[in-house]
Amino acid sequence: MSPLSALEHLWSFAGCDAAALNDIRLVGADPGLPSVYRVGALASAAIGAAALAASECHRLRTGCRQRVEIEQRRALAVFRSERYLRIDDGAAAELRDPLMGFYETRDGRWIQLHTNFPHHRRGVVNLLDCADDHAAVSEAIRGWDGAALDQALADAGLCAALIRSPEEWMVHSQATALAALPLFEIERIGDAAPIPIGRAANDALGAWPLGGVRVLDLSRIIAGPVAGRTLAQHGADVLVVNGPHLPNIAPLVIDNGRGKRSALLDLRREDERATLQALVQRADIFLQAYRPGALAARGFSPETLARIKPGIVYVSICAYGHTGPWAQRRGFDSLVQSASGIAWTERAAAGTTAPKHLPCQALDHATGYLAAFGAMVALMRRSVEGGSWHVRLSLAQTGRWLQSFGTLADGWRAPDVRLDDVRDLMQTMDSPFGKVLAAAPAERMSATPPRFDRPPVPLGTHAASWEA
Repeated sequence: MSPLSALEHLWSFAGCDAAALNDIRLVGADPGLPSVYRVGALASAAIGAAALAASECHRLRTGCRQRVEIEQRRALAVFRSERYLRIDDGAAAELRDPLMGFYETRDGRWIQLHTNFPHHRRGVVNLLDCADDHAAVSEAIRGWDGAALDQALADAGLCAALIRSPEEWMVHSQATALAALPLFEIERIGDAAPIPIGRAANDALGAWPLGGVRVLDLSRIIAGPVAGRTLAQHGADVLVVNGPHLPNIAPLVIDNGRGKRSALLDLRREDERATLQALVQRADIFLQAYRPGALAARGFSPETLARIKPGIVYVSICAYGHTGPWAQRRGFDSLVQSASGIAWTERAAAGTTAPKHLPCQALDHATGYLAAFGAMVALMRRSVEGGSWHVRLSLAQTGRWLQSFGTLADGWRAPDVRLDDVRDLMQTMDSPFGKVLAAAPAERMSATPPRFDRPPVPLGTHAASWEA
């Protein structure tokens, strides 16, 4: 599938005005990175859809159209933004725990462990009953059959995935559940009067597509934070709300925190849940990436928030989908690649012994941009017909869409792209962390070029309140 065909699919499926497609230009073709998958088409289409939605929000506010261009090289640099991040011209940040990776099991299968959070690493070591080092973990895993270990780790609430072929995944019960779902959903969940998008066009903030739009970002790591960052670069007031007890990954806080404010609320406490409810009453978008049902148990389900704030746009992101036997399974981008046949296919094409992931966290980044796209489409619908809206996506649904693009037999032979190859696509800003070098927004927009007016900040820097 070409980038343009993928974008047209997204635009049509969301019910957007087909005339807007005349305003966008996509440049470049795969392979832009060493992969048999059409990662460039995915990046260009997802970023293009979000950019075009921002352009349409601006048009609805001002009556003005603009030109949008997505160069695939820029899109892929953004899809690898965490790899290219540098602080004070230092070395690349270490994003992976040493135990994270692929291990061969007793029956000749491969399994991937995800141990980036300390409690996940401790849980794996305790379940395997071995020393906390790579050699001991490898030896312990060789005493397990792959499927049995995969299930045992999942039952313990830990993060792992058995490497499956696409054919094996296709007949899996979770894949069957996903096959019944569309790529994403934008559903009306309540009644409300029409609400304009952000501030009036003659207001200072009205010059931005999302100026005056308030976003609560309850997400961590990549997919959800990328969605919030995308909304911020188009002018939204994005307030990150993290739990003080929840782990995070510092380089991702920096990379994905650009353009946002950051507050801490402990939703285990009644008074801090009340603070979040008060924030919801003045919010436009509620973005969350917890497992299905987790926030509902704290009183923050889509239906509850639609009653608290009629007209809310509630965005839900999860790993394996909101339905099926794996709906509650913990997952990350690389695990979805492993479970769904992507890592198997990359290995088979390249002829390597161990499984092989995509050259970027493509499912995370694409899902983030698609979430921002869905949120903006919901804002546009709300401005015309009113209503409260629920946007639902998952990494596995995005991965399924990427797999539908087909593969490039020798795509894995494409050269890797180092930081020096994309320095012209980076931008710098001063921050409390130091001088940040990070990937600039990929989209070029003639009237409202995206930008970050705020540097990334440490978690909890700001009060849990909206600015005047």
